[in-house]
Amino acid sequence: MPRRLSRPPNARRWGHLKKEVISTTAEAARRLAVTKQHLAGPLPRRASPSDILAVVRDLAYVQWDPITIVAPSHIISLWNRLGDFQLSDLENLMWREKKLFEHWTPIASIVLTEDYPLYHSLMERYPQSLTKSWGSQRARAAKFLAQHSRLRRSMLDQLRRGPLQLSQFEEYVKTKRSEDGWSSGSDVSSMLFHLHMTGNVMVVGHEGNQNVWGLTNSFLPAWVEKKPLSEKEFERRAAIRAIGALGTATSKEIWYYFVRGRYENLKESLTKLEEDSTITRVRLEGSETKEVRYICGDDVPLLKSMGGDSWEPRMSLIPPFDNMLAGNDRLNRLFGFKYVREQFLPLEKRKYGTYVLPILYGSSYLGRLDPTMDREAKKLLINSVHAEPGAPKDRAVGSMISETVERFAEFLGAEEVVYTPHVPTQWKSSLR
Repeated sequence: MPRRLSRPPNARRWGHLKKEVISTTAEAARRLAVTKQHLAGPLPRRASPSDILAVVRDLAYVQWDPITIVAPSHIISLWNRLGDFQLSDLENLMWREKKLFEHWTPIASIVLTEDYPLYHSLMERYPQSLTKSWGSQRARAAKFLAQHSRLRRSMLDQLRRGPLQLSQFEEYVKTKRSEDGWSSGSDVSSMLFHLHMTGNVMVVGHEGNQNVWGLTNSFLPAWVEKKPLSEKEFERRAAIRAIGALGTATSKEIWYYFVRGRYENLKESLTKLEEDSTITRVRLEGSETKEVRYICGDDVPLLKSMGGDSWEPRMSLIPPFDNMLAGNDRLNRLFGFKYVREQFLPLEKRKYGTYVLPILYGSSYLGRLDPTMDREAKKLLINSVHAEPGAPKDRAVGSMISETVERFAEFLGAEEVVYTPHVPTQWKSSLR
């Protein structure tokens, strides 16, 4: 049960004395993280568009990735949190109602249009809004924009006539991928990236896996607020959103989660948030690390409830680019779980498979599952299942995994689930 540590009588008057700290267990912190990520408790009976918005709001973003070995990562992320939601609801929210949009954070992500002031603040200051963590990218961006002003004018003129895909711009010439891996290597692709970061253009639709680009001023609804925030207010809002999504977080975890690598004075921002009691320090009992961990003040009562019997665990199949997997250090230290996106490794170096989904039950990662969707045959193929060391061996766990996979297969439109013999012995009776 979390408890507040004692503090000197004059601690509030003398700011240099010990800060208020809440002591809690690592298990309570894990449960809070899972709860704040919408991965605990019952699923909505019938997910609505407002449920989709609530998930994106509480997570701050959902990483967008089009790879369809099984299903796009963002679709799996939403399914874990919403159950059998309607894909058409997501499409409507993005392209018709425009309550969601796609932005680089600096990963392609689905974000809230109501959060536009946060991104607009970065856009207004780009490329100066790139911090030192971006290396030489700020100088390179400024140089590229200065050297290609004619290309910029031409591309914006073309977009005034209507949205375009990358290959439809007059100047586009296909080349090999750029050294930084961020673009196809062409000047047009690089300019689209920079115009996206400055807020001049945005993704207004998709044709298959290809982005369709349009002018931001033509696409965004009139109700969108474009008032730029000061750097201090931006950092304040962003840090609160990151901590709220993670449950508890260190400054490194905040910096990495949202908005990644865009804080200039995070330490100062956290100090001020702590001074006005918006956030509070948390100490994990038994932890040897001296790194400061924070929690939003509004979440303290929720943290206190994490040790009770009312907390309801749920089983989820976490996709490779899910928010729960953001930050290997956090994943390893808080959950004791190591994850490698093996689809980026040569075949001979893959240990668990190609598109590996960690199996999360409650606050623990129990195993890993490597599926493939055969759309032609309408089969979900489970190439292998691996149990984590110490994972429960009872049949009930195997049954829960089987039931979760069945629900997932039904959502994907599969009529059959096919397992290979590569499943843990303790769950074999259920996974066949």
